[in-house]
Amino acid sequence: MANDAGQQMRSEPGAVTLRPVTPDDEAFLLRVYASTREQELAAVPWDDAQREAFVRFQFAAQSQFYQTEYPDAQHHLILQGDQPVGRLYVHHRANEIRILDLTLLAEHRGAGLGAPLIRRLMNEAARAGLPLTIHVESFNRSRRLFERLGFVPVAENGLHTLFEWRAGGSVR
Repeated sequence: MANDAGQQMRSEPGAVTLRPVTPDDEAFLLRVYASTREQELAAVPWDDAQREAFVRFQFAAQSQFYQTEYPDAQHHLILQGDQPVGRLYVHHRANEIRILDLTLLAEHRGAGLGAPLIRRLMNEAARAGLPLTIHVESFNRSRRLFERLGFVPVAENGLHTLFEWRAGGSVR
């Protein structure tokens, strides 16, 4: 989100705000990433050390991918009050605003924290006259949130669906 997102509602206790990721945030970001793999890893017969090694490897690979493919993307921590609760990565392109990643720690999912962030991005996209897009895994329950907010599927590849929102509801 451009420049105002981190400042919005800063004074309200428990407000959802953003701040840029710093190198000191790596351990927290690893924890957020690990939370996305918990269900999957519960099904494999690995010990804790093997699971941790796998998560660290996959997290490093994902981080490298984002840095290589989207070097100018904005990487933010999602804060509730002053506590980090998730991450939001956004890439502003000439023809769209793409949500690369919006992940909350498991204990904060379903608590209404994501929708205000998405709405802020929707407002930004509307002001810029651009669509807002995100790829969502076919089994991810956040699909319902995006559909409820007016996002529509515009492409599928089996595992992911590309959702798009446009002010006024038109799609490509």
